[in-house]
Amino acid sequence: VTLLRGNVGDPDAVREMFETVTAGGPLDALIHNAALGVFKPVSRLRVKDWDLSMDVNAKALLLLSQAAHPLMKDKGGSIVALSSLGARRYTPDYGAIGISKAALENLVRYLAVEYAPKIRVNAVSGGLVGTDSMRMFPDSESLGRQFVARTPGGRIGTPEDLSSVVGFLLSDASRWIYGQTLIADGGYSLI
Repeated sequence: VTLLRGNVGDPDAVREMFETVTAGGPLDALIHNAALGVFKPVSRLRVKDWDLSMDVNAKALLLLSQAAHPLMKDKGGSIVALSSLGARRYTPDYGAIGISKAALENLVRYLAVEYAPKIRVNAVSGGLVGTDSMRMFPDSESLGRQFVARTPGGRIGTPEDLSSVVGFLLSDASRWIYGQTLIADGGYSLI
């Protein structure tokens, strides 16, 4: 496993990261887990707020997938992107991120068709997950209580809840899943 850090919204940084990956040989899996954006109403978004969210949350998947493709196309592999329930439903002050995650989910479908059958591309959409990022939400404590109150699973998700779904999508057990966004939210989206 190689963990690379860099600005995934910057084509030059992605190119530099993949120079390291290329030196290691073929690539089996790519996970896009970056997320960034501002918390404010869509009507108050500045162009730079929009661009930041789109660059890191959606364009990055395009850049990373294009860089990974030559390393996966012969042997096969799996690409998994992390999305958000905000891609499909309104969440106050979450428009910049939610809209960019909707673009990410659509890109997953297009890449899945174009890269099939050797490379599977899918996404995981999580509900509220107890991470440092959750605490960045305005009034995160109240948000957490509201989420738990209407979640059949009765709790906030953990990073392990999502990583196990990602692990499944990376495994051969998901070999017939292409272009899907699996929702792992403790049942929140059912109500």
